[in-house]
Amino acid sequence: MAIAATYHDGQVAHPADVHCRFEGAGTNGRIVLLDPASGKERGSWRMSETRALPGTRHELRLAHETGRAGERLVFKGRDVADDARKRLPFLSQRQRRERGKQFRVLALATGALASVILIYLYGVPLLSNQIVTLIPADAETRLGDAVVEQVAEALAEQGGLEICDTDPQSLANQAISRFAEAAVEGTGTPFRPNVQVVRNSIPNAFALPGGRAYYFSGLLEITESPDEFAGVLAHELGHVVHRHGMQSIISTAGSGLLVGFVLGDVTGISVAAAVGSALINSGFSRDSERQADAFAASAAQRIGFRPSAFAELLARISDDDSFSRAMALLSTHPLNAERQQALQNLDPDNAGLPPAFSVDEWQAIKAMCADTKPPKTKSTPARS
Repeated sequence: MAIAATYHDGQVAHPADVHCRFEGAGTNGRIVLLDPASGKERGSWRMSETRALPGTRHELRLAHETGRAGERLVFKGRDVADDARKRLPFLSQRQRRERGKQFRVLALATGALASVILIYLYGVPLLSNQIVTLIPADAETRLGDAVVEQVAEALAEQGGLEICDTDPQSLANQAISRFAEAAVEGTGTPFRPNVQVVRNSIPNAFALPGGRAYYFSGLLEITESPDEFAGVLAHELGHVVHRHGMQSIISTAGSGLLVGFVLGDVTGISVAAAVGSALINSGFSRDSERQADAFAASAAQRIGFRPSAFAELLARISDDDSFSRAMALLSTHPLNAERQQALQNLDPDNAGLPPAFSVDEWQAIKAMCADTKPPKTKSTPARS
């Protein structure tokens, strides 16, 4: 017994009425399309090449896998559609198999996405200290150079990164350069330190990848002693030597930054913006802070200063409500009681060493961002 259906041949928009005769059983059978008026055969579909398509309620819509792209056979009406389904029992079996495949693919895709998220959130940060060794030093330096403008723009409201003293031969700059070179001496770092005191009201100091370090005038104003200044500088140079800035960027910027390195684009606007934001808003891990503190202690064995002075400066800032804006330094270099005690215990026995900065050098450094600077004189090294 034939069943009425509507046939779309995939060539013309107007469908044709046909009668369908089902011959054979299962996928070995075929559906014969007959002209309703003459009863002549218009074609046939192998049941093995037939699959169900989504359709409206009380409708069975079939497609021919090896036929034309738009070729369709539609059984309309609940009774007619149910009758056709009974004659094509393999359709529901195929649908169940395909649905099972879809669920498996969905489960695999979900698992893969979850794995990527877990790697991004936990794996990349944990491996960042290993990953950073794969990044060439010159690429890290270029990255540091590329984000300077982004960082300056982000801090523009407070003054940006305007250098207070642009004369490299000034007493203050010579003293700072001498200290930085001495601090990293013997570490094997590929970066030459470049420390700048900049005019910015935020009491902060931080290091960029590639050797750049900045000491803000807002912090210099509340720095009371050369030991405090030296402690902050040595700590920041510790981040440079251990490449903590690069590790932090990898942890926060993650895959986007690594793709930039792979493609050779480390100066793109999007990458630079992401890196700048990461450096400004992200603090270092506890391990990184401990490493930087230990580096400062190691430097103090060769240069006359107390690493604990850095902790004293941070503690004074946190205790004084008038310096609430100075929390920027505490957010990037968090101080807790355990770390404060550890810093105090790091002070070496360097009583025989000359101070890191002479009295004249310290006065010149304190006046670097003042409107009136002291006369520029030749630097006298504080170390013998």
